Amino acid sequence: MNLKIQNSKFKIQNATIAITGSKSETNRLLLLQALYPNISIENASNSDDSEVMVEALQKSKIKNQKSFIIDVHHAGTAMRFLTAFFAIQEGVEVILTGSSRMKERPIQILVDALNQLGAEITYIEKEGFPPIKIVGKKLIQSRVSLPANVSSQFVSALLLIAPKLENGLELTLEGAITSRPYIQMTLDLLGEIGVETSFVNNSIKIPPKPFIESSKSIHVESDWSSASYFYSIVALSEIDTEITLSNFKKNSLQGDSVLVEIYENFGVETVFNSDNSITISKISNFKPDNFNFHLNSTPDIAQTIAVTCFGLGIECKLTGLHTLKIKETDRLEALKNELTPLGASVQITEDSISIQGFPNVELHDTNIKTYQDHRMAMAFAPLAIKMPLTFANAEVVSKSYPAFWSDLKSLGFQVAEI
Repeated sequence: MNLKIQNSKFKIQNATIAITGSKSETNRLLLLQALYPNISIENASNSDDSEVMVEALQKSKIKNQKSFIIDVHHAGTAMRFLTAFFAIQEGVEVILTGSSRMKERPIQILVDALNQLGAEITYIEKEGFPPIKIVGKKLIQSRVSLPANVSSQFVSALLLIAPKLENGLELTLEGAITSRPYIQMTLDLLGEIGVETSFVNNSIKIPPKPFIESSKSIHVESDWSSASYFYSIVALSEIDTEITLSNFKKNSLQGDSVLVEIYENFGVETVFNSDNSITISKISNFKPDNFNFHLNSTPDIAQTIAVTCFGLGIECKLTGLHTLKIKETDRLEALKNELTPLGASVQITEDSISIQGFPNVELHDTNIKTYQDHRMAMAFAPLAIKMPLTFANAEVVSKSYPAFWSDLKSLGFQVAEI
C-alpha cells in the first residue's frame, strides 16, 4: 500500500489521541504471563510484534504437541525473547524462523549465553543467525557473561526467564551498557510481579522463584516511542498547536520518556494531567542553531529526532547509535538515503549521524522508502507538514502502531491511498 500524506497548514488544537500500551512492556509481560499464568495484562499493545508473541506462546500450550515451527516475521523482540523462553520448555522442540531480514540479524551472543547455561540451541542455516532449532531443557547453570554493548533485548531475554531457572541467574555485563533503560524496565516489571532483583555495577542477580503466590494485574503504560511522532508534529507546527495523548506516567519505565526533555529544545511543552494523559503544546518558535544528543539509552527515537531537526533546519549530531545498523534495516543508511533528496547534507558513521540543511519545500510527490521499517515511515510522516510525501509500503506501521495513519487523519492530515 502506497500513501500520499500532506498537510494544509492547519493548526491542531484540542486534539486527543489514544495510544495503546507499550510494545516493549507488553512483550515482556506476555512472556512473564506464559511463565506465571496468574498474571493478567491490561491495555496491552495491539502491534504486530505483540500479536506474534501471543500466537507463539499459545502454541506452547497445545496439549500433546511437542514439536512445531514458529515464524516471527520481522519481530526482533519476539525472536530474542522466544529463544530464551523455549530454551527452558522441557521436552519441547521448536524451530524459530523469520523474514529474510530477520535471518540477517545476529543472535549468536544470546544463543551462546543460553548454551553456556545448558541449553540446546543449534543453527539451521547460517552460523550465528536465525533460523534456529531449540530443544527445551532444564537449565541448571546460573552464571553467564555478555558484552554490555549489544542489544538490550539479549539481556532482557535472559532476565525474563531467570526466576524460572533452577538456581536463578547471575549475569555479568562486560563493558559500557547499551539501552540501560530497557534493562531496567525488565527488572522493574519482574519486581512488579514479586521477583527480587539486584543490579549493582555491571552485575545482575535474580534468585529462583518457581511460583507467584497471588494473582497480579498489570496496566501497561502507553507507548512513548509512538508518542514521539506527535512530539515531532507539534515541533514542526505553529505556536499553540496542542495534542493530548492518553495514559502516560511522569515516572515512566520507558526510557523514551526522555522526549519530554528533548523536545523542550524545539519549543514543545509537556503537561502531565490528573487523568494520566499528557498535553504537548508548541509554545515557542525558538530553536537552537545545533542540537547534539547521545542516544545510547534510547535509540528507537533517533529517527524521529533526526527528521524533526531537519524539518526545523537545526544542524544536529546524534550519537550512540551502533545498534541501529542491525534493526529492521540499517537505519542510519536509510536516513541518509531518504533525507538527502529532500535537501539534507548527511554524514554517518558506525554509531552516529550528522545532518545539515533545510527541507526543499518546492519538492512535490517526494517518495519515501520505508525499508520494511515501521519507524522509517512514522518518523518521516510529520515532515508532510512541510511538503507532500508519498510512502511506499505504508502498512509497515502495523508492526508497532496499526492505527497510525488513521490517527494522523483525525488530526487533519490528508491521507490518501494511491
